[in-house]
Amino acid sequence: MALSDADNGEGGESDAIVTACVLGGFSESSETRVLISSLPEVHGDTVTSESTTQRFLVIMNRYQEQPHLLDPHLEWMLNMILDFIRSEKSPPSLVHLCFKFLYIICKVRGYKIFMQLFPHEVADVEPVLDLMSRQDPKDSETWETRYMLLLWLSMTCLIPFDLSRLDGHLESEGGKAREPTMDRILAIAKSYLVVSDSPRDAASVLVSKFMTRPDVKQKRLGDFLDWSLTTISQTNDQSMRDIMVLDGALQSLAKLFKHGKRDDLLQYAPTILQCLEQKRLSESSQAMLRKLGVKLIQRLGLTFLKPRLAAWRYQRGSRSLAANLSMSQSASTTDAVSPDVEAQEQEEDYDIPEEVETVIEHLLVGLKDKETIVRWSAAKGIGRVTGRLPKELADEVVGSLLDCFSFQETDNAWHGGCLALAELGRRGLLLPSRLTDVVPLIIKSLTYEEKRGACSVGSNVRDAACYVCWSFARAYEPKELKPFVTQIASALLITAVFDRNVNCRRAASAAFQENVGRQGTFPHGIDILTAADYYAVGNLNNCYLNISVYIASFPEYTNAMIDHLVAMKINHWDSVIRELATKALHNLTPQAPDYMATTVLPQLLPMAVGIDLHSRHGAILACAEITHALYKLGLQTNRTVVDMISSECVDALKNIHQMLHDRKQYRGFGGELMRPAMCGLIEKLSLSKMPFKNDPVITGWQWLIDDTIKSLHLVSSGAKDGIMVAVVSALSALCEEYYQAQAGQADSQMQNVLVSQYIEGLKSPQMLTRCGSALALGCLPRFMIHSKLKQIFEGLQQMCSVSQKEGSFTEARRDAVRAIAQVCVKAGVCANGSPDSALCLENVAEVYGTLLESMNDYTTDSRGDVGAWVREAAMTSLMDVTTLVASNAPEILSPDVVNRMMCCLAQQAAEKIDRYRAHAGNIFLRLLHSTKPAVPHIPHQEELLSIFPVETTTSLNWNAPSQAFQYITQLLRLPQYQYHTLLGLTVSVGGITESTVHFSSQSLFDYLKGIQDNNAALAQFGDTLLSIFRDNLRNDRVTIPFLKMLNQMLANSCFEIFTTEENHQFCVDLLALCKELKKSKDISKLRACIAVFCGLIQFQGEVRKKVLSQLLMLLCHSFPVIRKTTASQMYEMLLTYDDVIDPEVLDDVMTLLSDTNWEGDLATVRPHRNQLCDWLGVPRPQVVAKPSPVQVS
Repeated sequence: MALSDADNGEGGESDAIVTACVLGGFSESSETRVLISSLPEVHGDTVTSESTTQRFLVIMNRYQEQPHLLDPHLEWMLNMILDFIRSEKSPPSLVHLCFKFLYIICKVRGYKIFMQLFPHEVADVEPVLDLMSRQDPKDSETWETRYMLLLWLSMTCLIPFDLSRLDGHLESEGGKAREPTMDRILAIAKSYLVVSDSPRDAASVLVSKFMTRPDVKQKRLGDFLDWSLTTISQTNDQSMRDIMVLDGALQSLAKLFKHGKRDDLLQYAPTILQCLEQKRLSESSQAMLRKLGVKLIQRLGLTFLKPRLAAWRYQRGSRSLAANLSMSQSASTTDAVSPDVEAQEQEEDYDIPEEVETVIEHLLVGLKDKETIVRWSAAKGIGRVTGRLPKELADEVVGSLLDCFSFQETDNAWHGGCLALAELGRRGLLLPSRLTDVVPLIIKSLTYEEKRGACSVGSNVRDAACYVCWSFARAYEPKELKPFVTQIASALLITAVFDRNVNCRRAASAAFQENVGRQGTFPHGIDILTAADYYAVGNLNNCYLNISVYIASFPEYTNAMIDHLVAMKINHWDSVIRELATKALHNLTPQAPDYMATTVLPQLLPMAVGIDLHSRHGAILACAEITHALYKLGLQTNRTVVDMISSECVDALKNIHQMLHDRKQYRGFGGELMRPAMCGLIEKLSLSKMPFKNDPVITGWQWLIDDTIKSLHLVSSGAKDGIMVAVVSALSALCEEYYQAQAGQADSQMQNVLVSQYIEGLKSPQMLTRCGSALALGCLPRFMIHSKLKQIFEGLQQMCSVSQKEGSFTEARRDAVRAIAQVCVKAGVCANGSPDSALCLENVAEVYGTLLESMNDYTTDSRGDVGAWVREAAMTSLMDVTTLVASNAPEILSPDVVNRMMCCLAQQAAEKIDRYRAHAGNIFLRLLHSTKPAVPHIPHQEELLSIFPVETTTSLNWNAPSQAFQYITQLLRLPQYQYHTLLGLTVSVGGITESTVHFSSQSLFDYLKGIQDNNAALAQFGDTLLSIFRDNLRNDRVTIPFLKMLNQMLANSCFEIFTTEENHQFCVDLLALCKELKKSKDISKLRACIAVFCGLIQFQGEVRKKVLSQLLMLLCHSFPVIRKTTASQMYEMLLTYDDVIDPEVLDDVMTLLSDTNWEGDLATVRPHRNQLCDWLGVPRPQVVAKPSPVQVS
């Protein structure tokens, strides 16, 4: 609806947007010609015929929106296809494929236009009839053929000769009488009206064309209508077959009454109406049948009434927008065309059949149907029938229609009523005298919403109400609508900006635009349209927080918008809308501060302690936002909030908490909304400096904050984060305003109570209480931390270290790490200060120790690597603390601390999870390039700056493995960073994510290639590799990826220099460490070990025998899968390194490895293994007997 009048745009940008998706013409005509010509070749093969059809379908579907572009090409396409169909040489499969193509064109262009192109000479009747009679109605593959043949037959029926002339001599050979053409066509039509597929629709078209022929009408119309009524009355709508039969009969009757002459059909109309009444279609469960019932009833109504234009209708002088705009204002207010008196007198004589009342009754019932298609059909029916009624009766119809808009009616009735009003307005049948009754109902419909359970209905009503406003803009002269302009404009703008549904916002925006263009009386129309156009209203946040403020700056709309938010939106069922509405009220306060303070706040305060949960939630938040907005305004004029609002309001704001507490409304599900809302109120009232210092209400507020922290674990998971944020903000603002004894000095009693209480909370068995306590400590203002820093820091540090060892309370650890930085930043830095009040030489090492320890948090649980949350928080905290210390007292930063920090960041920047790698990389670069303040003692600073020039801070995308690893691997050449960078790279190169593995290993091998000839550098790299292996031997997170990485290095001959030496120490140490892992029961670790052993075979000397010995032991491992893996890997190893064993036994060894079933039991496998030991010259491993357990009698 919103774009239905796009072509009326006034050029410029909107035109560019509209024409971007518009096609200029049928550009694929040559390809289409080729496709149609290829039909005789492709029809035999299912694959080619399907692909040809599919391609044709794709081409045609592009024109579904603009089918008129096909018009110049329809004729040649149709003729090409009909040539194949008419050819006697065409096999049935080709004929069916041709009809399929015809159907695709017909579907896109619409059958009403397309069927007119079919040839309809006398000569066509017989062939089409014959072809039709040869079809099998049950063949589901060829329904398109039957559909198109029925449409063709409908056209051939239009020949202006009596059909009996086509029969010639009905005596055929053999003396049997041939059936007359008329009967043949009728039989076909009837047989296809009862089928269950699409040809039924085409058969109803055939009936409407065929039964209206003069010769058929005389002889067969009565019989056909009898047959139809019998069919209708004998079926029920329970079985699927009966539904189809009813559908066919109703469709054919509806089309027949549409195309037939009134004089021919009038005599049958009462009988059909009676039959339909008995059938009670409006009670059917099938929407399609109810729609057809409404359609047929309105056609019957039109048959009862003479076709005429109501002389009394309202006609607007000029319907052209261009003419409308070019007229001067004075000319455009000329009187609408008024009917002459004679015509009115004539009209009164006209007699209205009593059946019309029944028809209108049925249509009014149809308006309340539960399906939109039925309501839409009924609305059009009301419009058509009313157009033929005299003025008084028409006015009665409008009166009945307005009954749809009562609050006893459902949303369906409101929707149907809106559609019907729009239809009447469009046709000029709603006289301006009725607008006083209609406009208030439309205004109500624009904000209609009815709650159903957890959500609401009514968006369709609001959308239809926008359509009514759109149609009124086109239907009435500006002077007629002038008295209602303010109401309509406000209501449309409220819907355009505050409706939850994007379709309604866009529809209202389009209706407003139409009114601005055609009425020219809407205040500030053009200015508002540019701000609230179709695209701008797409974003809900933008609507509530920005566009609304702009519109409210025009005084005509300010109060209406505020009233709507208070009445309809702060009690909305959707919490997102409630919260947005309260923020909008905050933004609108500067536009009407007095109205907010004297009218809106007193309205909201009773709601804030009312009975409805949603209203209560929205009202509390709204009170908070408005009070805070008034405080901000007061700052400009040196007035306090108390000066601006009445003392009753101040008391009411103060009493909200006590009333909720007394009514136990902080408990259960409602409490999940009340607690964050009250925390919001506490925060805003504290920020607004309400004079509540030392008032008992402060104790109540503090109790709420503390109780919420203690009971967070009882809250549903979705609400936890929101509540936590609200609590922390409230506590911070409350302390800042009410707990200072004097400026910058805490009320010592409150300080002791709160700090010890939150430190105690860090030991709670409930994780969320720990989280809340940590965040509470982090948000305390500086004066509350003063002289308590040591105590706070020890509590946070202890919680971090203990829970990290236990691997529990991960989220609490994350929040504690954040809190450490927040506390440090608030306390400030003083090199020689007291460790109890500032970050100083004495405690800086401990702070860094805790944060760096948290960088090694790799806790995992069922959710995956949850330790990453702690690492991320630790990185952020390190950056904040380092920036703080470097700017105020860089001398307390020791080189060792900075070295450890940069190494840990480098390790994280080389790891596998993109998000955390990016976070670490960005912090690493920020600290490296920081000049104000500059971070001292960064190891290898010069080399780092050459690797990461200053532009990398913006250009390098750490999230992309393809970019990050080529930079980070360059740190391997810096001795200080080598260990940590390689440790980070290990999990990336040995990981499972394809892109990460690919780019990290590529960068690592590029680095190793560069040091192939540098023995010292390679030896140092080897030592680092061994020390990582040694340090993490019991750590599966590192060892498995490490073995995978090592296997890749050995396979890529990265240690070729070492293989030339006998018994190189690197290989000896590596083998010793791998032997440790061989004892594992973890299959993935054992498999990785086997691969490494096979790679180590390239080293020469005694060590090779030891490696072979390990592999041969694994051939008799207790796990069959390990035995099998070892054999296949050894086979591949011997193919790769064929010089490692004696060539004489090579073939025997290979054969034995490949032919033995290594998954068999150990007793049969061991002799084969021992044979291999003998061939390879390795001593046979001895089975160590386990000592038998002592029997205890």
